[in-house]
Amino acid sequence: MPQPDIRRPVVAGAGTMGTTLARIFAQHGFAVTLWNRRTPSLDRARARIAGDLDRLAAQGLLIEDPAAVAERIAYTTHEAAFDGADFVVENIAEDLEVKRAFFRRISPRVAPWALLTTNTSGLRVTDVAQGAADPARFCGMHWWNPPDLMPLVEITRGESTSPETAQAVHALALALGKKPVIVQKDILGIVGNRLQYAVMREALHILATGAAGPEEIDAAMKYGPGFRYAVLGPFETADLGGVDIFQAVSDYLFPDLNRDQRSPALHALVDQGRLGVKAGDGFYSYAPGQGEAARQRRDDLFQKLWEILREG
Repeated sequence: MPQPDIRRPVVAGAGTMGTTLARIFAQHGFAVTLWNRRTPSLDRARARIAGDLDRLAAQGLLIEDPAAVAERIAYTTHEAAFDGADFVVENIAEDLEVKRAFFRRISPRVAPWALLTTNTSGLRVTDVAQGAADPARFCGMHWWNPPDLMPLVEITRGESTSPETAQAVHALALALGKKPVIVQKDILGIVGNRLQYAVMREALHILATGAAGPEEIDAAMKYGPGFRYAVLGPFETADLGGVDIFQAVSDYLFPDLNRDQRSPALHALVDQGRLGVKAGDGFYSYAPGQGEAARQRRDDLFQKLWEILREG
């Protein structure tokens, strides 16, 4: 399907995700509006985007002058920004009623042919779409964080989403340089988070048994399955390794895998205020400056990995 003729995209929500999405659109030539209810959030977004563009230019990763890209982004607190918009990606509070109310307000304002999307990672798209005037033109568009470095975009069809809507959003994601997948059924966690949390549950179980510590578990994931999964998915892995081998192992291993519905370890960390990098302590401890260094190392490695895999 050809790229949809998007001319007036609006990004709703100027948090970390929405701010980066506005920059992604601008870097790909779109004149985009970033809407947020509060001006201070927009001021922070403007400053962050300027800093990010300067950094990308210094690294040789920006083909245009940073000022030229920045000029394509408009910032506003007025919902008139949605008047005639032909594409909206919503990144506001992860609250069903807040999202529904938002779409009830802006649906009458957008162009009749507009595509509306929600960047929810946990709510059912069908439930959010109840706030839209035309659920057939509504779908999920889940970006992974950090969205400028993570290739995956999950496009979820709600119960009323038309195939044409999903395909048009898929084409847009491709035009933005991403690797989108269309999820045909509206399931909690979509695809990526279901896989991620299945691994997390087993990692927590291994930790609880004392079989290995956080460092060993992380290393086993990074240099074993994680290394492989950057190139091959689970079904490709099974085909190359032999489906009969995977069947034999699954017969004795599946019954032994963890099936807990709640993680005492995660709840204990949260109760203790050990929330990870942002708190200076989580599964690991972070001295001042170490958390930001960890983020920067992550981003640098993501960038290098994506450059290698881009054509795959």
